[in-house]
This record gives sequence, structure tokens and C-alpha cells, in this order.
Amino acid sequence: MAHAKEAHKSRQRIVDRSTTAFKVMKDLEASAARKLELVLKCDSFGSVEAVEAILGKLKVPGVAIQVIHSGVGAVSKSDLVMALSGSRLVLGFNVPVMPKLGQWVKEHGVEVRLYQVIYRLVEDIRKTAESLVPSEPEERITARGKIIALFKSSHRDIILGCQVNEGVIALGSAFRVISAMGPIHTGRIASLHIEKDEVKEARPGQQVGIKVENFNQAKIGDLVECFETVAGRKNQPWGPVGEILHVDGK
Repeated sequence: MAHAKEAHKSRQRIVDRSTTAFKVMKDLEASAARKLELVLKCDSFGSVEAVEAILGKLKVPGVAIQVIHSGVGAVSKSDLVMALSGSRLVLGFNVPVMPKLGQWVKEHGVEVRLYQVIYRLVEDIRKTAESLVPSEPEERITARGKIIALFKSSHRDIILGCQVNEGVIALGSAFRVISAMGPIHTGRIASLHIEKDEVKEARPGQQVGIKVENFNQAKIGDLVECFETVAGRKNQPWGPVGEILHVDGK
């Protein structure tokens, strides 16, 4: 019994490590693909250092936030030109925009945001960066079980005798078979039987037969995991609006 429990834990650790490694790899790929490159102007060098330090610590998975140019004084045309090489976003803290630049901002699609409160500036940038991360479907585990018996159905089909440990194994659910080396089969449950009776679901403590088509590589002790895909949040990605925005922080 102790050996079986340890084997189960070992399989689960392998699955968890595989999932984590895959997520890390996807996050690194996403981070390399998306950047938020800013131009920053402040009323003093102390303010520049403070804002840059806070933005440097701001972490949004999947997005690299970088100040590509900073300085002291009013937002000038040279700052706007510099923004064209980045994300076309200029941040001003306690500074104005030099006269007669509104039309240039509009024509070149640059967004200028003027702030009086650092907290508001940082939160705005956080939300802007988060909007750049595309929504992705999320997976939710609905049931787990263990294969305790195998029955041949045909040359390529088998019936998995499964002890339900968590959740509800339901007819029509997506499921995977997990060996000691990780997932080896994914499909959808087409039939469930408890003894000779066809059922729609099986709950913890019950033993159920799951027919699997075109697969016969499962072994006693392998795990069965049911899951469902949940739609991720829908993001409206930020894009520069070609305006000078006064943000008062209220």
C-alpha cells in the first residue's frame, strides 16, 4: 500500500513539473515577443530616478517594461520623436507639454499621459502592460482517478477499470491517461459503466469502467485525469490614441 501511494505521488510530481516547465517556457516566449517601451519626463532628476526605480520593479508576466528615454522638463518634440522608436507612449510627471505639439501628436499616433501622482502613473502602466497579454484558455481539473484493472475490448480498444479519487468522472468529459513518464493519451469519455450498468457519472469511492478507443498502452497504476477548458478573460489590447491626456490622479 505504501509503495502504491509513493508511486502515485511520484507520477503527480512528474505531471506537475511538466506543467510548470511548459508554463515557464511559454512565459519566456511571450516576454520576448511583447514590450512596452516608454519615454519619461519629470519635474526633477529625483522624480526621474524615483519613477524609473518603481517601473523597474513592476513585473507583468509576458511583457517587458522599459524606459527607453528619460529627462527633466516639459515634453518636447524630440521626446515625441524618440517615442516613435518605442511604443509611442510618453509619460509626463508634474510637467506640461510644449506648445503647438497637439497636432503633431495626433498625426503621428503618439500618446502623451500627464500625471501628478506617481501611484496613478504606475497603476496605469501596469494595466496597460496587462492589456498586451492575449487571453489564453485555462484548464481546470474536474476529476482524478487511478487505473486498478484493464479489460480488452478489441484489438485496439480497452476498458479502464478506474477507482475515482476526486471530483466527478462524467460522460463526455475530456480526459487524459498519465503514466510514470507523463500524459500518454488524451480523449473524450464516450461510455461509462459501473459493473454492467451504463452510467453518466462516477463519484469518489466508486469504481467505473471507461472505454478507450484506439489506445491500449495503459497500465495498472496509471492515473486518469478529467479536465475542462475555461475561456480566459478577454483583453482589449492598448494602443496609442494620438492625444495628450491629462490624468489628475483623483
